Amino acid sequence: MPDWPTPGSWRGLGIVVKPPLAGSLPWPRFVVSWVAGLAQAVAQALERRRLFVLLPFALICGLVSYAALPEEPASVVLWGGVALLAVLGFTAAIVCSLTGLRLAVQLSALWLGFCLLPIHGALFGTPMLAFPAYGTYEARVDEIISADSQAQRVVVSQLLPLEDARELRLRRARLFLPAEPVLSPGDRIQVALRLAPIPGPVLPGGYDGQFHSYFSGIGAYGSATGHLEVIATNAGSGVARAVHDLRTTIARRIENTLDGSSAPIAKAMIVGDQSGITDETRDVLAAAGLAHIYSISGLHLSIVAGGIYWLVRLLLASMPFTLTWPIKKIAAMAGLFVAFAYLLLAGGVNNVPAFRSTLMLALVFGAVLAGRQALTMRNVAIAAIVIILLDPASIFRPSFQLSFAAVVGLIGVYELPWPRRAGTGSVGRITSTLLATAWTSFIAGGATLLFSAYHFQQTAPLGVLGNLLALPFVSLVIMPFGVLSVLLMPLALDAPALVLTGWGIDRMMDIAVLVAGWSRDLSSNPLLAPWALLAGLLALAWFALLDTRWRVLGPAAAIPFIVLLGFEPRPDVLIADTTQAVAVRDGDGLSLVSGRAGSFATEVWGQHYQTPIEQDHRSERCDSLGCIVSLPEFSVAVVRNAAAFAEDCGAHELLVTRIDPPQWCRSEGLVIGPDELERGGVQWLHWNQDAGRFDVRPAIDHLNRPWRVLPR
Repeated sequence: MPDWPTPGSWRGLGIVVKPPLAGSLPWPRFVVSWVAGLAQAVAQALERRRLFVLLPFALICGLVSYAALPEEPASVVLWGGVALLAVLGFTAAIVCSLTGLRLAVQLSALWLGFCLLPIHGALFGTPMLAFPAYGTYEARVDEIISADSQAQRVVVSQLLPLEDARELRLRRARLFLPAEPVLSPGDRIQVALRLAPIPGPVLPGGYDGQFHSYFSGIGAYGSATGHLEVIATNAGSGVARAVHDLRTTIARRIENTLDGSSAPIAKAMIVGDQSGITDETRDVLAAAGLAHIYSISGLHLSIVAGGIYWLVRLLLASMPFTLTWPIKKIAAMAGLFVAFAYLLLAGGVNNVPAFRSTLMLALVFGAVLAGRQALTMRNVAIAAIVIILLDPASIFRPSFQLSFAAVVGLIGVYELPWPRRAGTGSVGRITSTLLATAWTSFIAGGATLLFSAYHFQQTAPLGVLGNLLALPFVSLVIMPFGVLSVLLMPLALDAPALVLTGWGIDRMMDIAVLVAGWSRDLSSNPLLAPWALLAGLLALAWFALLDTRWRVLGPAAAIPFIVLLGFEPRPDVLIADTTQAVAVRDGDGLSLVSGRAGSFATEVWGQHYQTPIEQDHRSERCDSLGCIVSLPEFSVAVVRNAAAFAEDCGAHELLVTRIDPPQWCRSEGLVIGPDELERGGVQWLHWNQDAGRFDVRPAIDHLNRPWRVLPR
């Protein structure tokens, strides 16, 4: 019988536990051993104060709880929770209860997460435009999202109506403007605009543009309908303008030197502008497991800042008069400076993945300066807490979830006691490097698999192979020569370095096309339920908390539950809210009964379900009054004229209409009419064979939240 942990080893829990399995119950020996080992691992983690790493998970749980509420909580609820936690913490301090204090800290983090979005909304939120506005406005340019020879996408503030335009209470708006005149942050412009409300999600659980725009202070989007004029500039001042001008200059030099797909990818990897990358290129890179390449993140910053750290350290170590210098710390300061410079070049704090990676690198180099261990789960937790506090809405974006999961997975595996054998000789070192690259790619791919499958409905089964083949080009050719080209641009000597950068990108794309072709018959199209993300979050929290091999129990336990219960059925009917599109199951795919293929909604549907939305349904019968689709399980009527109600109401399992139906029609069966489409947005329906009816899910569950655009 294995020895149970002594009471002293449970001090992290603040309680004394006696082994319940060691007495009368005839438990198998391996069960007793497992339970004892698991209990000891948890106690050891608590003794080492690893509860700190759970704080970002508590914040995330609070944020998710707030976002899932059916209505906005009253301020008295928020302040009441704060008072309750204060009493709990004070009581724990009075009675000297370590367990109580730890519980109070975790609950405080949970409640802080619950309150973060209301606080952030009060500070940075905006009233949302409810219906279109037309007119001439004066505005200040805050940010240039992207710019090329065809158009500029910008964010403006201080919208002032001119002439007969109506006054708007928006904090900011996102605009699509002509390419000329070229704009910079700080410019004041005058332009005739058409402003429209921010659209809601196109699918239940899909990307919610209203939610993210509200917390970014963007209350409308629009485009120019007339002449664009710069009425005042902020030339010669402002860091933002100087950085923008530098980024624009670098982007133009790249465009003038490179062509094809290499120029947009080079711009994305050097200055963070992804606007020129085509959907076809994105799909190929995603299928090969290389979608992370064109987004400036930890890989790029590690190569650039880590390379400078290594070069400075090597250079100083080779000089005889630096023997007494703190070479390692000087190199760390150089790497830190380069990391922040690269962040500014990549778009600053507006580039969330780059900012997150820079913060993590700052903690790593800070640990080097302090003489502490650099790669720890505590540093990951600190970086996550800072990002959540600064931008709480980012936890709902794929970029945060993917990078957070990848870093937790990599650090967690790094902390495990693995036998490390250094390769000897050139061949041994090359082999060790390749194996390390493959292992790192495998860990990061496994840690992010659930989140990428949920958000992008794609898996990259050969992603490890794609990274193994492509990363040498990224690390040894693309990034080094890309950085060199930027340094040589003031001397007008950047062309050779840019050509080599483009050659490396072309070889990377060759590898991506090859691996994507091999993956074509292996790829799957999973549709995961939202709760699967929560299961993944809990598994990740368990993995972060423990620091022994017991940490793999969390992911191992989550996998069978997700595989068995975490998948969603495919829709049988999809109904767009702002267009005429109605798609009905047609064989293995979807075909339109109403509307046209190629619209925004149908494009998103096709991408989400990885199937084209065909124009005409094979089973449809149409006349001047509407269309009917009859399938073996159900029939659907799409009404275009009120004269069809007398015949179609009650005759079909589903009736779709854009005009108000008579009240008696709703009592005859399921009707999706203008009220449902206006309040709930896109409608998702699945035929429930057992119940003999449709299960209906609207894209918008509740309207009484501050980011929702209320029906007119």
